[in-house]
Amino acid sequence: MGSSGKDAASRGFASGEFVRAAPSPGGTVVSAVGYRRQGHSTALHRGLPSPYLTLIFSLDGPVVTGRTPGEARGPDAECAGIVVGGLHQSPTYVVQPERETGIQLAVHPLAARALLGLPAAELAGPLVVEGADVLGRVAADVRERLRALDSWQDRFALLNSYLARRTAAAERMGAVRPEVAEAWSWLARHRGAGTLRGLSAHVALSERRLSAVFRAETGVTPKQAARLMRFQHAKTAAVRAVAAGTRPDLAGIAADCGYYDHSHLVRDFRQYTGASPTAWLAEECRNIQAGAYGGGEDLRA
Repeated sequence: MGSSGKDAASRGFASGEFVRAAPSPGGTVVSAVGYRRQGHSTALHRGLPSPYLTLIFSLDGPVVTGRTPGEARGPDAECAGIVVGGLHQSPTYVVQPERETGIQLAVHPLAARALLGLPAAELAGPLVVEGADVLGRVAADVRERLRALDSWQDRFALLNSYLARRTAAAERMGAVRPEVAEAWSWLARHRGAGTLRGLSAHVALSERRLSAVFRAETGVTPKQAARLMRFQHAKTAAVRAVAAGTRPDLAGIAADCGYYDHSHLVRDFRQYTGASPTAWLAEECRNIQAGAYGGGEDLRA
């Protein structure tokens, strides 16, 4: 995760700001976004499933989330100053207060052992986990130091240094099985459009055995991971079209991303966003135009 002025790009608007840092070498951190938002009335945002883990350091109050809008706004909401989220199959609802500042990272799931000290599968059950419970007391100290800094460059540099130290000390966690690592790479190369049979033959494991070891590491099956990757590509294509001021060609996007047809894409959008593609894009248009979306995904940004 780069921390220099060259590596960071900023997009500002009337009452908010999004600042991006370069991804980390080796793909451990896929994206890093600093965000600042103020002056809006309290709102509810949909955090979408993706093929990446979520790590958020809130620099204001805690991040408040729920599995449904009612849960997010009610007494059973999850609250965390440092948010760790696993791979999920449905949206998370996030309360956006009038003021919020933080840094959100999209973390490669196979880097969970090195960066978080546990396999990604251990994060698959809860909606989110309080990061200090996973990362330890040092993470809480890092959060306080981040809050005391004024520049995004300094914040990214501090966070990069902290994560590098954690990764360097990760040998005790053991390695990801090579079949699982290769299976993930194969799915990514095929952008989620490959078949389980083809993947199984590629890594020389039966479909049943591959699904078991893959899920034990990541918390999802290869088929679920493929769907998340395919959806990520489709959503990114639609977002880019909106950001460019054009109307997304959803049928064309469906064909390019390996969906059977337009209705297949709509079904995945409804599962992962709780809305049709058109309705979700209309809801998120302001965030898209403000530069809130990038390579990773996202409870907050």
